[in-house]
Amino acid sequence: MRILIFSLALLLPLSAQENWPAFRGADSRGIAKNPDLPDTWSTTENVAWKTDIPGRGWSSPIVWGKKVFLTTVVNEGETESPKKGLYFGGNRLKIPDTNHLWKVLCLDLESGKVLWDKNVHKGKPKSPIHLKNSYASETPVTDGELVYCYFGSMGLFAMDFQGKVVWSHEVPAYKTRYGWGTSSSPVLHKDRLYLVNDNDEKSSLLALDKKTGKEIWRTPREEKSNWSNPYIWENKKRTEIIVPGSGRTRSYDLNGKELWSFKGMSSITIATPYAHDGLLYISSGYVGDFKRPLYAIKPGAQGDISVTSKKTSNDFIAWSNWKAAPYNPSTLLYQDQVYVLLDRGYLSAYSPKTGTEIYGKQRLPGSTGFTASPWAYQGKIFCFNEDGGTNVCRAGKSFELLHTNQLAEDDMGMATPALAGKNLLIRTSARIYCIRK
Repeated sequence: MRILIFSLALLLPLSAQENWPAFRGADSRGIAKNPDLPDTWSTTENVAWKTDIPGRGWSSPIVWGKKVFLTTVVNEGETESPKKGLYFGGNRLKIPDTNHLWKVLCLDLESGKVLWDKNVHKGKPKSPIHLKNSYASETPVTDGELVYCYFGSMGLFAMDFQGKVVWSHEVPAYKTRYGWGTSSSPVLHKDRLYLVNDNDEKSSLLALDKKTGKEIWRTPREEKSNWSNPYIWENKKRTEIIVPGSGRTRSYDLNGKELWSFKGMSSITIATPYAHDGLLYISSGYVGDFKRPLYAIKPGAQGDISVTSKKTSNDFIAWSNWKAAPYNPSTLLYQDQVYVLLDRGYLSAYSPKTGTEIYGKQRLPGSTGFTASPWAYQGKIFCFNEDGGTNVCRAGKSFELLHTNQLAEDDMGMATPALAGKNLLIRTSARIYCIRK
């Protein structure tokens, strides 16, 4: 009997991870436990299938059951190719004057066959985007019944698994910082869908009924343009909606009332928060700023919990490091270490309880930049770069690069992969791969 119970306990975590319903998974941490996931691949090795994807989109794939969902936008005219790496000069303030097709695709997980390809909107964009952004940068989310696809100023679309639009919600086109566009993905919690629209005109946090799309409440926000996903923090005290912002990071209750906030972020905020073992981890690391903080927050806070630059902690901020955070990637907490992947290709590690540096910046070879967030399984850290290569490092107290897995020359990598069962799904600018042993 004991053997049977133990066997069932081992199976439960694996079964729960057959689905990958949102950006970085159900818990926003980017960690998988399946022992059959691959750690080596190429354009041919361990490739179960690969499927070309039309248009451009930096959204991550999501998985439910045997179906893979992803979004893309096809320009019927010419689209300027993005450059790799960090650079200035990517502002494109002119709105394209050509028709675009906003698409949702559903693929079969086993074969990669496109089950359906639906246009949810056709027309000209309402706003510009940065050269390196796309009109499909927001990752969908699903509850197993509907898939919710957000396309910034083109709105939010709820679709069933057969590709029918059940409801849609219009979103106004507001100006974003330097015309960079949007990227904040929606999140689900019970019967509600939460959406952050931080812009330079009329920012807000919005709660919708997930079955009907009806607005439940809307809370105005003082913050300007931000690109981070909200996070639902279920802690021992209460459930909170965490919304990072360049002005302030704020926490709201489930009715949209502010609970606490703090200032001290960098001037651009992109990374997604997450929680583990009683602490909430928030980062903001624009490369052009002196202040690039990483925070660990305790539950139960009220009011203003800001710390000054001369302090690193207080009653509710367990610790902070003012110069640790990455710009685009989210951090990764795995096997009692917080890993920080910097956009310029450096990996460092910190203690999740104290913020103490475990090892400093270690150079990752072979890329002009890192935008996708790292992920982990089998005692390894995976860092996917813009050149389509994945640096595989051993998790531990010292840095050890094991090897690098390289995809094709035209596989520019911006999207964070999905981990579903024994399948690693990597989306590039050209296609999506299913990597499987």
